[in-house]
Amino acid sequence: MSDRNEAPAGGMRLKFPATSANLGPAFDAAAIALDFYLEIEAVAAAEFSIAATGLNAERCAQLEDNLVLETYKQMLANAGRPIVPLAIRMHNEIPLAMGCGSSAAGRLAAIALAVHFGSLGWDTARILYEAYLLEGHPDNVAACWLGGFVAAACEGETVHVACVEPPPEWRAIVAYPAQPLPTSKARAVLPASYALADVVANIQAVSLLGLAFAQARKDLLGIAMKDRIHQPYRAPICTLLPLLTPLVGQNGIIGAALSGAGPAVLVIVESEDALAKASQLIHGAVNGAEPVGLQLCAFAHGGAREAAAIALSRSGIAPHK
Repeated sequence: MSDRNEAPAGGMRLKFPATSANLGPAFDAAAIALDFYLEIEAVAAAEFSIAATGLNAERCAQLEDNLVLETYKQMLANAGRPIVPLAIRMHNEIPLAMGCGSSAAGRLAAIALAVHFGSLGWDTARILYEAYLLEGHPDNVAACWLGGFVAAACEGETVHVACVEPPPEWRAIVAYPAQPLPTSKARAVLPASYALADVVANIQAVSLLGLAFAQARKDLLGIAMKDRIHQPYRAPICTLLPLLTPLVGQNGIIGAALSGAGPAVLVIVESEDALAKASQLIHGAVNGAEPVGLQLCAFAHGGAREAAAIALSRSGIAPHK
């Protein structure tokens, strides 16, 4: 990318997939991208504006206290670049505060816009590190940017990431309750220390998790998604969790865990053909105890980085890999 201060003439169009983190035992360490999205188109303008459609459209269209705009301005200010006003068109399919990576998608969107309109020249390593600093954990941002199943760890100023493509036949169901749950509240219920037996059980499970995805081991996924570090403490405020985890092994359901910090639950099924019966089973398990919405989806094999590279190349700016 060039080091010029003026905004690039071309606009930008990006798609940021939803993500489900933790996947049971991989607390703040693994996530997977899902094929419903935050989509953004932006061009330089005389003043800021947002036209939003989709979920939480009114909230997404607010110019004040808007995660995307505030982060975009912050990135440009920190880099010493002028704030370029944007006209943004946004379509959102990721519910807010449900544990599906809405904040990771929003922050990455803001960073990508700042890199483009501020000509910052950041590569993937820098983008992931800046997003990690904002999020406080690397799993969602790595999955959102790169796609697929990711395991991530931070050392100094580097986010180390390993990626695998999930088995192409597997599908997912995200079960949502009616009310959102702020991540801060979900983290507040966690203890300061854990019993050794619980830690060992999680290490054993997470050791299987990546291999279950990489080798399409549906026979291992159920045990690989068991957790004793965060889910038992969040279950009282994520009431779908105890209703749905016992369904593993029935009607094609091969794994289930809290999606991120909750309150949504990620249910993984063995094939597209299993989605209908698995959905019926979920509704039967909830049995009117609370309202529940289901998002049936596949895994997103391409992350936002691919769209960003295309957008940058079309604007005449060479994208960094």
